[in-house]
Amino acid sequence: MKREGQVRIPSGCAIAAVISRAGERMDGGLIARAMEPMHDRSNGLGGGFAGYGIYPEYRDLYALHLFFDTRDTRKECEAFLREYFEIVHSERIPTRRIPAITGEPIIWRYFVDPLKSMLASLQLDEKEYVARAVMRINSENRGAFVFSSGKNMGTFKAVGFPEDVAEFYRLDEYSGYCWTGHGRYPTNTPGWWGGAHPFTLLDYSVVHNGEISSYDANRRFIEMYGYRCTLQTDTEVMTYILDYLVRVQGLSLAEAANVIAAPFWSTIAGERAGDPEAAERHAFLRTVFPSLLVTGPFSIVLGFTGGLMALNDRLKLRSMVVGEKGDRVFVASEEAAIRTMEPDAENLRAPAGGEPVIIRVKEGAY
Repeated sequence: MKREGQVRIPSGCAIAAVISRAGERMDGGLIARAMEPMHDRSNGLGGGFAGYGIYPEYRDLYALHLFFDTRDTRKECEAFLREYFEIVHSERIPTRRIPAITGEPIIWRYFVDPLKSMLASLQLDEKEYVARAVMRINSENRGAFVFSSGKNMGTFKAVGFPEDVAEFYRLDEYSGYCWTGHGRYPTNTPGWWGGAHPFTLLDYSVVHNGEISSYDANRRFIEMYGYRCTLQTDTEVMTYILDYLVRVQGLSLAEAANVIAAPFWSTIAGERAGDPEAAERHAFLRTVFPSLLVTGPFSIVLGFTGGLMALNDRLKLRSMVVGEKGDRVFVASEEAAIRTMEPDAENLRAPAGGEPVIIRVKEGAY
């Protein structure tokens, strides 16, 4: 039997994603198979997936996926949900019992609509209202965790290898226009169900390979604006940073990328002669959001309604490959994962550090 030190890959973790620009739906088995050649990048302490377009029958409702430790916790959380939402439908998330996945919590999903009277009373828009409810549950309801909260999308994660997690959640029974996947190799944070990737808030989901050395500075800043980092891992803060920059501050995805993977000041100085507008923009973002610069090695895929963004840290300390075929775009830690999804993938490339790759689905296709 191989020991841990014999199989560990220093760059750890595995990420993968596929999206159809035409909005064509693909079953979850595709992204599950992409994780197989990257098996040794994880160690069985975390795996997960996010799918977009998977709940067309409830497309206008927020799909809340929750872990509960006991039935009493679930009942208490449901009482809270009824105070703030109309629960249109709720059910246990279907799973398949397999030997590789053990110790599972109670896993439930709720399709909810914010109560209009509460929205009017609190004078909040829907997304801010839902985000605050998620933060409250995750920080105050002991034994309950919301691990997915977007519309027409869902996250599925567990302690286990990603291939086993996909089988456990019966991922091949879902279809979506975009999928992301992750195999985790925990380093400085515990491997547990809530700490598996993806990390989500509303329709944003993040899978991450690497380590965030600026976590404490990032966390202290983001918690000043109502976010609560409760899931015992550094990647959680990345999701909240992107939500804050894009949804709350109104930055574009490219601008948000230039905050978390900001160009060096020396690079900005070099831009002043050839592209002064870019230099001014980059300097402005670095000056206004200095505490949201994410340092340390990372490659991430951000999923969102209608698209995805792939991004490396500015030094490109983690691997990431992008490929295409027809209307589909593929992202993965290794080319082998892309070839598993599409053997004839074309235009394979490794984006530069700090260079965002943003793919959007054709308007109206989803």
